[in-house]
Amino acid sequence: MIMKITYSNFSDKGGRAVNEDYTGVAGFGDRYCFVLCDGLGGHGMGDMASRFTVKYIKERFIASADSAAFVSGIADDAHLALKQEQEKDIRCSKMRTTAVVLVIDGGMGYSVHIGDSRLYVFRDDMVIFRTKDHSIPQMLVLTGEIKEDEIRRHPDRSCLLHALGDETDNVRYEKSEFDLMPGDCFLLCSDGFWEPVTEEEMCSELRKSRSAEEWLSAMSKKAAENSRGMNMDNFSAVAVFYGR
Repeated sequence: MIMKITYSNFSDKGGRAVNEDYTGVAGFGDRYCFVLCDGLGGHGMGDMASRFTVKYIKERFIASADSAAFVSGIADDAHLALKQEQEKDIRCSKMRTTAVVLVIDGGMGYSVHIGDSRLYVFRDDMVIFRTKDHSIPQMLVLTGEIKEDEIRRHPDRSCLLHALGDETDNVRYEKSEFDLMPGDCFLLCSDGFWEPVTEEEMCSELRKSRSAEEWLSAMSKKAAENSRGMNMDNFSAVAVFYGR
């Protein structure tokens, strides 16, 4: 039986002049690919990096037949493709981007991520999984030097350890594979979205929401409210309901 999949995506430039976030969806039947990128580089054209990478990943997914194989190789392939774009124009030589990808194929879910854009997995309105950031604060959490809830306020929270387009030929990333249950929900989001919205607020809004669109709208308003008076970063997200 094909499980119903509904989704909603959102992106806003916040208090910045340019929106370097970009989201995309490609899918058919019970096979979907959701992707979110947060470009880096400012004048190094981070907005171009995120748009190029989302487009590249979507095209590769549509052309693929095996979801597990696609997820296994897409980060390496996207990294090399972005580096080739850098070589075409010196103005693009420093453009980089985070990336988080969720693939749903039947009853299986696959993810890959690099940087500090996150994937959250919710079951019974609770967080059961989130990706670990490739950032200095996340590394400090893993070594026991700070607590998880200190990441959002850490002065080095924007210092990334890995991103697509880095100088290295062999980029580092993380992959996950998991069984899906009817009612599972997913959130892909940039750091500008998850920093002002806590996991508790995500879960609270999920309990009250009847659709992915309603849930994402409520969280987006919460992000803006919690960031009032600040120079808010670009904030973007994709919300997905699986059989809910």
